[in-house]
Order: sequence, then structure tokens, then C-alpha cells
Amino acid sequence: MKNIPVNRNFILIGLLLSTFLAAIEGTVIGPAGPRIVGDLGGYELLSWVFTAYLLAMAVATPIFGKISDLYGRKPVFIIGSILFLIGSLLSGLSQSMEQLIIFRAIQGIGAGGLIPVTFTIIGDIYSMEERAKVQGWISSVWGISSLVGPLLGGYVVDSLNWRWIFGFNVPFGLLSLFMIIKYLHENIEKRKVKIDVSGAVTFTVGVTALLFGLATGGSQFAWTSPAMLGIMTLAVVSLILFFIVEKRAEEPLVPLQLFKVRDIAFSNLASLLASALLIGLTTYLPLWVQGVLGKNATMSGLVLAPMSVSWMLGSILGSRWIITRGSRYTSLIGMVIISLGAVGMAFITEGTPLFIMLIFNALYGLGFGFSFTVFTVIAQSSVGYSLRGASTALNTFTKSIGQTIGVTAFGVLINLQIAAKTANGTASSATVSQDDINKLLSPEKVHLLPPDLWSDLKHVLQGSLHTLFIVMAVLALLGVISVFGLRNRAPRAEGNEETIEPAKS
Repeated sequence: MKNIPVNRNFILIGLLLSTFLAAIEGTVIGPAGPRIVGDLGGYELLSWVFTAYLLAMAVATPIFGKISDLYGRKPVFIIGSILFLIGSLLSGLSQSMEQLIIFRAIQGIGAGGLIPVTFTIIGDIYSMEERAKVQGWISSVWGISSLVGPLLGGYVVDSLNWRWIFGFNVPFGLLSLFMIIKYLHENIEKRKVKIDVSGAVTFTVGVTALLFGLATGGSQFAWTSPAMLGIMTLAVVSLILFFIVEKRAEEPLVPLQLFKVRDIAFSNLASLLASALLIGLTTYLPLWVQGVLGKNATMSGLVLAPMSVSWMLGSILGSRWIITRGSRYTSLIGMVIISLGAVGMAFITEGTPLFIMLIFNALYGLGFGFSFTVFTVIAQSSVGYSLRGASTALNTFTKSIGQTIGVTAFGVLINLQIAAKTANGTASSATVSQDDINKLLSPEKVHLLPPDLWSDLKHVLQGSLHTLFIVMAVLALLGVISVFGLRNRAPRAEGNEETIEPAKS
């Protein structure tokens, strides 16, 4: 199978647009949460508006990645785009929280097709030297979306209506789809293939049950309840069956031999940790700014701005250094810079000046730019064409899993910390309700709290977030250790000794 691009610039514009839309959907809905609850009700289901998107994307990513290796990148891109746009339209028309969650899952499935195949198309139509630079641009889109998402979401909600945050996707999505249909041409060699249905089923059930258990454990279900034990047992059994099935499949969903490639194995481990740190920073730093410092949502979005700017700088430098200085050195620089930002955040207090937080945030972004660019290039350049889609999808899937598990685990940690610190009430109140915590986090309602209770709860939140930032610093240091497993050379282009091919039946 060979790609013959007519105009790579138009293809790249289409890919950048689709990547931006898929990435921004993870953050743009944040400021709309209170308005959605006010319109549709169902506050207890609000977290699933986020989880459904990330979960569906995580599950769909490796499936679409494998399909793209079998049937071509273009059909998968078209299918993913159509599903994403349908999900967007339906989400904007939702009449209940349950409908919104289902339609967000459809969006996530579409994103699971768009993101991995976007990286794969880049790997197909650009040379090794060009690929690193272009991947840096693609990687920068994720950093930009983390800034633009909250700001755009807040503006649209305040100026128009929360439903419009889904509607603006449609014209840009259609433009992206048009460019790929018109300018990307593929010559597909017909070959007999088998779809790994058993692998897809066991994988989907296992990952869905695992993330559902993590998301509901300790809140909707007690960790030791029969329901939770059943969910986690289903997850473990399904994932074990998945690995058994993959070893025997002629066309496995996730070629396990990819993990025999040293650079792929260690880069995916580092991607998992870095992605968890990314979602932790973008989700809980605004919570610190609004809940502890008492600033508004716009300020919390602006505090994240340095990350987006430095991310682009890191992507540009990383794409150059990976060729001249090798994978290990470049990614090590990135993970060390991330660690500096994470360790610095672990020491902030209520009295820490905002400019210090801006510096730590900029360090995070610079490190993300270095690291994610390297990890993507490694995924593409360590295998041959027939496995490039699966390898890229595995890397994208790892990032999605890191974010999904990260946001869930960090949320559980915060809730446990707050519950422990308020179990016996506070100095100013014998009991603290969930509604009190909600008022603390709401700029419109915080004034309803008695001054003494507001002060106590602010310190409770500060202590809880401080614990989280310490955990994130530990994860960042583990990420530094993980990249030492990479080989200190530029990723090998397909066809060299590092290339692996599918197992022969």
C-alpha cells in the first residue's frame, strides 16, 4: 500500500484542523459544565460527560489504527470524521444528561479514528527528516488546545449558549474532511486479511470495565462492594483473555511484538506518565487558582497560557534534536524539564506569587513539547509500513489511557483527601456538605459560604491539592527514569534492523 499525495500542504492543513478539533473537545466543555447541569440536570453524571469522550477515544484508537493498516488511512479518516461530526451535532441537540453522555461517546469514537490515522498519514507522506518537524507542529496543536479550549468554552457559554461549543466543530470538520478526500490518494494493494473480532471485544470490555471501576469506585460504589468487585473482576478476566487472543491471532488488534522493540516499549511507558501529568495539570491547576486563590475562570485559563507557548518551542527544538542528538538525550531533556516544573508545583502555597506558577507551568509545557514529539516519531520510525498504523495508534492509545486513568485517579485522590480532612467537620462547622465544597469552587456561589467556613474549606482544598502535586512530582521523576531505556540514536527508518514485520501465520 502506497500513499501518493497530490498536495501535501492541503493535506497537512486538513490534518491540523482535525487534530485540533479532536484535542480541544477534551477541554472546551469544562467551563460549560455548570450551565449544562442547570439546563439538563443530573449533576451526579457530569463527570461522565468527560469520561465518556476519553474512554471511547481510548478504546477506539487501536481498533482504527489496525483497520488503517489493513484498508488504508483515507477510509478510516473519513469514517472517523463523520462519526465525530455526527456526535458533535447530536451533543448540541441533547435533551438530557444521558443523551449527552451517549453522544459524547460517539464523538470519542470518531476522535479515536482521527487522531492515530492523522499521525500515521504524516508518517506516510513525509520523509524521516521532514517527519520530525511536522510532528512537532501536530504536537503543538495539543498544547494550543489546552489553552484555547477553556478560554473558548468560557467565551461561547457566556456569549451564546453551551450548545454552540459543539456546533462550531461542524464547518471546520467539513473543511478538514474535504481536503483529505480531495488531496490524499492511496494505492491499496489488495490482500487477504482477517479482523481480530475476539481481540476487539475482549479489549473493549476489559478497558471499559477498568475505567468504569476507577471512575465510580469510592463514590457510586464502595471499593469492597459486590458490584465493584464484579466490575474489576470482569476487567481483569477480559484483559487476560485479550492477551491470550492477541498471541494467537493472525492479524492481531495490537501486535504484541511491538513491545519487543526497545524504543517503542520505553517510549510508551514514558508517554503514559507524561499524559497523566498533562491532564492533572490542566484539570487541577485551575482548581487551585479558583478555589484556593479565589480568582475567576478566565484567570485560571490565562495561568495555563505559558504552557501552550513553551510547548510549541519545545516541539520545534525536540524535532530538531531527535535527528542530531538521539532519542534518549532529547526525551531525557524533556522529562527532566517536566520534573522541574512538577517538583516546583509541589512546593507552592497560597502565598506563592502567580508569576512563579507561570514559570513552573512554562517548564511543564517546554518538557511536553520535547517529549511527545520524540515519542510519536519513535512510534512511526521503529517499524515498517505494515505496522506503522498500529504502532502510532498504540502510542496515541497510551496517551489516552494515561489521561483517562490520570484524571480518574487524581479525582479519587482529591475526593479522599477532602473527605478525610472534613470527616469531623471544620473549626467553624460541625458538618461540611458536598454542597459546601461545590460553593467553594463556584465563583457565583462562594459568597454564600460563611466567612469562617470559606477560610477553612479553602485550606482543606489547598492541602488536598498539595498532596496531588506531590504525587505528580513523583510520577514525573519516574518518567525521567523510564526514558533511560531508550537508545541514544535517531529512530531508525523502516527497513533497517530495528524494523519488525507482522507474525507469519
